[in-house]
Amino acid sequence: MTLQTLPKYETYKNSSIEWLGKIPSHWTVNRIKADIELLTGYPFNSRKYLTEGVKLTRGINVKEGRLDWKDTAYWSEVTSELKKYVLCDGDILIGMDGSKVGKNFCQINVDDLPLLLLQRVARLRAKGNLVPRFLFWNIASVRFLDWVNTAKTDPMIPHIAPSDINGYVVSYPPITEQTAIAHFLNQKTAQIDAAIAIKEQQIALLKERKQILIQQAVTQGLDPTVPMKNSGVEWIGEIPAHWECLKLKLACKFIYDGTHGSYPRVEEGYRLLSVRNIINDAFFFREDDSRVSFKHFKEISSKFLIQEDDIQLAIVGATLGKVAIIKKIEEEFVTQRSLSTIRVNSRCNNEFLAYFMRSPAFQAYLWNNAGFSAQPGVYLNTVQNCYMPLPSIDEQKEIINFIRSSFLKIDDALSLQQQQIEKLREYKTTLINSAVTGKIRVTSEMVAMAGSP
Repeated sequence: MTLQTLPKYETYKNSSIEWLGKIPSHWTVNRIKADIELLTGYPFNSRKYLTEGVKLTRGINVKEGRLDWKDTAYWSEVTSELKKYVLCDGDILIGMDGSKVGKNFCQINVDDLPLLLLQRVARLRAKGNLVPRFLFWNIASVRFLDWVNTAKTDPMIPHIAPSDINGYVVSYPPITEQTAIAHFLNQKTAQIDAAIAIKEQQIALLKERKQILIQQAVTQGLDPTVPMKNSGVEWIGEIPAHWECLKLKLACKFIYDGTHGSYPRVEEGYRLLSVRNIINDAFFFREDDSRVSFKHFKEISSKFLIQEDDIQLAIVGATLGKVAIIKKIEEEFVTQRSLSTIRVNSRCNNEFLAYFMRSPAFQAYLWNNAGFSAQPGVYLNTVQNCYMPLPSIDEQKEIINFIRSSFLKIDDALSLQQQQIEKLREYKTTLINSAVTGKIRVTSEMVAMAGSP
């Protein structure tokens, strides 16, 4: 079912709102404040939060279309002064602060209760002419996000005020028609979300296939008939009998980390890069890269100067284990402690080593040997003294070519799945917007086809 094939209303009228355009002739246009009761939460004292009692609904709990209780705070009881902040089934919540303001919203259902509303979260309670679920789909539409993006303040933390929400314009039909639209969107968006979930599972399986392929190729080779031997390293297991198993540092010219020093940043200077520059297995410059002066660049680079074909391995941070090869040196740069620079010797191909480092076995080795203080990290000697299986240079090249060609097919399949997901998300966004603005007419037959409400 495409949007072009969906029925339209017979007659439309000018809404008098430029960005809303024409609406069905029998629909009403009004600012949302006329048909809701808006309330912002109570300033509960965080020092008095408990580990049990009545849940407090904070901004951190209001996510994109749902409540998230990973970080939950409780209050002892609902006293008389707090009664007005008790949430009800059907209430809509909007987070009023943060980078995702306008995207973080949800609707309360009876299974969530009891809940109390905290400050910086807005509660919208539909009344009179608005059906709660129809109101929800209006808040979920791209029109509301567009409205927030024009209304929000944007200092250090983006913020919207109650007056910004109250000023949002909605168009709506009679209640029975609102109910039908809400039911239709409930069912259709659930179907779309289910289709997206299936494709996301397929993407996960394809990515898992890549990991299995790497693991087998770099530890067992390409010929399943060759004799095998024990590598002597438990986490590597058996390797082909004609391969070596040696410490990583013996296959490299050096394995160093970046600077441990703290240097003043400058507007114009040499880039001082970190794990942030490894994106999707490749190394990139960023517009917001830190920079240091020529004097400090020379001081840092006196240890070594990064070259093309060097491997960059993340050894500190939440993305510990990310790997990239420097493909092209556009300008000289240095790195921070969070990155290790690895330069192979004549015994090892840098791409083979990079694939080995992306293998599940090596990644598990890193995390099993990581220390945890402010953030996870491994010492340099953990990398230097790690064992690796090593075939001849010619066999390394065969393995590289095999992985490359295999990845091309898998990546094509991944790209196709991702494109289909994007199309489904785009369709969902357009469907919601079209339904709540009357650009399409939701019939009883469409509701029945979508599923029983």
